[in-house]
Order: sequence, then structure tokens, then C-alpha cells
Amino acid sequence: MTTLAAQVVASPPEWHDGGDPPAFWPIFPITFGLFWLAVLGTAFYLIRRRIAAGGGRPGTGPGGWRGPFGPPDAAHEADPMRNAQLILAERFARGEVDEDEFLMRMSALRNGG
Repeated sequence: MTTLAAQVVASPPEWHDGGDPPAFWPIFPITFGLFWLAVLGTAFYLIRRRIAAGGGRPGTGPGGWRGPFGPPDAAHEADPMRNAQLILAERFARGEVDEDEFLMRMSALRNGG
């Protein structure tokens, strides 16, 4: 241990090429900043994707996904207008109704008639 201390004391103050820090020192803070930008960007993307898919509320989402909170609340299930629009959209997707009939019936549902 004493030889290490003696070497440190005996070494000149400019022991690394003239006293300047290495030329590659900016790489570390830039990489650190880019890493955290990537982490925050990924988190933002995943949160926005979940909200856009309706995953933020129970009973919504693609494919009838009910989320981790169980079945949807009674007010959402009891809306007959919403159920009628979903049934009409399913029939259109299956090809049971053509586009003109779908648009006509959907506008009738939206106008309350």
C-alpha cells in the first residue's frame, strides 16, 4: 500500500497527456441522455397506444377485451343505441349488408330514428 501511495505522490500532476481530459469524454453524457430519451419515448408510445386501444377503461378495447377489472359496468352494457351500432358494424364486416345499407342504417341510428 505504501508503494502505491508513494507512486501517486511521486507522479507529476499532469499524468495524462498534458492535463486535458480524454477527447472521447462527451460520448458518455450524450449516450446517457439518448438512453433516457429512448426510455421516455418508449413509455410515451406504449401509454398512447394503450389509451388509443381503449385499454385505459374497463370494457373497451379491441376484440372485446374487458381489461383486468372484470366485466364492463351496467351503464355501458345497457346502452341499446351502442349495442345496435356494434351489431350493425359486425354485420357490415361479415358482408351481410352492403355499404349503402350500412351508411343508411348507421345514419338512422345516429339521428335517433
